[in-house]
Amino acid sequence: MKFIETRGNDGSRPEKVSFSEAMLSPMSSFGGIYVPESLPVLGLSFLESSMDSSYKQLAKAILDAYDIDIESDVIDAALELYDGFDDPENPVPVIKVREDLYVSELYHGPTRAFKDMALQPFGIVLSDLAMKRNEHYLIMAATSGDTGPATLETFKNRANVKVACLYPDGGTSDVQRLQMVTEDAPNLKVIGIHGDFDDAQTALKTLLASDTFRAKLREKETHLSAANSVNFGRIIFQQIYHIHSYLELVRQGAISLGDKVYLNVPSGNFGNALGGYYAMKMGLPVEKILISSNSNNVLTDLIRNGTYDLRGRRVVATSSPAMDILKSSNIERILYDLFGPDRTKNLMLQLDNERHYALTADELKQLQSFFCADFASDEEVRNTLRETFEQGYLMDPHTATCFKAHETCRDKPLKSIVYSTAELTKFSPTIANSLTGEVDTHDIDALKSISEVAQTPIPPLIHELFEKPVTQSAVIDKENIEQEILSFI
Repeated sequence: MKFIETRGNDGSRPEKVSFSEAMLSPMSSFGGIYVPESLPVLGLSFLESSMDSSYKQLAKAILDAYDIDIESDVIDAALELYDGFDDPENPVPVIKVREDLYVSELYHGPTRAFKDMALQPFGIVLSDLAMKRNEHYLIMAATSGDTGPATLETFKNRANVKVACLYPDGGTSDVQRLQMVTEDAPNLKVIGIHGDFDDAQTALKTLLASDTFRAKLREKETHLSAANSVNFGRIIFQQIYHIHSYLELVRQGAISLGDKVYLNVPSGNFGNALGGYYAMKMGLPVEKILISSNSNNVLTDLIRNGTYDLRGRRVVATSSPAMDILKSSNIERILYDLFGPDRTKNLMLQLDNERHYALTADELKQLQSFFCADFASDEEVRNTLRETFEQGYLMDPHTATCFKAHETCRDKPLKSIVYSTAELTKFSPTIANSLTGEVDTHDIDALKSISEVAQTPIPPLIHELFEKPVTQSAVIDKENIEQEILSFI
């Protein structure tokens, strides 16, 4: 399968590239990104044949359907990393919470967040490509809290790869920050910036597109790539758990094969939702994808009104910080799929230059045929956390945003799959406040409170973070990012 560009071709790049090329160099003409030329057609026959498949077997079958240029033994080695999750037999448990609501828990990997689902195998594939080419790569990542730890974990001590990870200082939970700043592998660099996630992501995309920066890296015999979901190497693995979760509902007797469901995604950068959209296009029986946001509800506005307007807006700090994002990169892939490269280029350049764009009425109708959206305030999140705990299920605040959309966005009595993107331990002060009323509690004290109230132990991987020394202390102005990275290489 070949990959093409969301904003069309500028004449200086190949019109089509392989998966490996799109993975190693994820930015394309006019600042665009890569998408598959076509999607595999799976359908009900594929689902039926996968009913007894393990997660790894399902993943292998989906990747085979893409016919990517990665050797089979490398894919096998990448998928073996799922054996390191809490339950190797079922790395993604799907839990019934209400009669019509099931939670797909995506956080049972080494960094306790859904990013492990894609970044664990991604690291194996990319580092193998680098070694076989005898090339050295700088992998850049910008994080609102989960991408960073997962990227650092998968690439630490891997040959031919260095990682520079940008995070907004004060814009992550303390556990997320500690997961990054206590990493001590020599090939990892963690950089806090004065700013928000959009600042970090803009810096990343600017450097990825900078010929000058690339030239400076070439002087150091280093190539440039990215671990954010602008890289389709991330997205290809994020389709798998949507199909797995659907099959789990069939296995549990909640639905029959062929029944439609709602997918309910807490969405920031839209990669998780995009994976569901592609799964739907490949044949997964989905009624609609519900996009759940916090007070940074630019996606809600887009899907409800057809306007993407950043004028006069800044990121608002919320209790679900991984979603404190205003510029969602993967919306671009949706625009391309619905409206083509020319319209996508015009809309994205307008957003870059004027900080807004508006869809036509017909375009909005197309978008709404696949998506519905709502958002939850911090107060609504806290209430949902408390009420759901009283009903017997404890979750993180990002998952809690989905419960409102479950009530407001469904127009048919179908089952919903809510995607839980992080373990609650990463956001313990919010959880403790919801359960006990305590305010401004430090993470470790909040974890102890939750442990006592919920009668559940603090996971050792989380507890030990508070005893590890900080090895990555850099916090800089965003104007100094390039120099900080170059001094690391």
